[in-house]
Amino acid sequence: MRILISLLILLSPSISFAQGKSEEGRQVQCRFLSFGSNGKQSALNASAPGGDKIPCPLSASRISDPIVCIALDNKINFTSPDDATLQAVATIPSGVRSAILIFLPASKSAPLPWKVITINDSAKGFPPGGALVANFHKGDIRYIIGEHKGALHQADTKTYAMPTKRDSFNMAPVIFEFQQDDDWRKANESALRFLPGVRYLFFAYTDPRSKRPRIKTYKDFSTVSASNP
Repeated sequence: MRILISLLILLSPSISFAQGKSEEGRQVQCRFLSFGSNGKQSALNASAPGGDKIPCPLSASRISDPIVCIALDNKINFTSPDDATLQAVATIPSGVRSAILIFLPASKSAPLPWKVITINDSAKGFPPGGALVANFHKGDIRYIIGEHKGALHQADTKTYAMPTKRDSFNMAPVIFEFQQDDDWRKANESALRFLPGVRYLFFAYTDPRSKRPRIKTYKDFSTVSASNP
């Protein structure tokens, strides 16, 4: 018994330290983008230890400036500024300290109004001069970005390094096709300039008005974090 008590006394500082670190949470530099609207919020509050609230904008036109949020147990809770009800939960993988959070309106049957996609905003997770493709369309897509060729199912995302096959103006082809029934239909064909200081986000989706497949392109000029794994 004395040995057991002695072990508990020796371990208690470590247990207290671990609990304190868990309660303190992990600082994550977050940038926000809203793709679509649920007709309610243009901003949400990120929960923090001690009951603090961190205002976070949800812009549909541009990625926001960085805002430091606190991840507890690898999650960040977002609440309504009006009545503090839970609106979304972002999962932040262990070790990620810089992220782009993409907010999507959830289906009516979902438990929360927003679904959040987390992008590791690091040189490894989202390379400088590279591209991110997200498929919010109801079917499959395929695409060409420079020498990269890929395909995505619904709700999948993937990042790519900056194309190496570029012309003298740093331009590379970008082509997207959507699967409709048994056919593939071209929805976008262009040439874009790829530079180390610019990253592209390509969102495939169905236009709610025309019901036609579309590609939405965002440019990201922010400096890539090198601290993430």
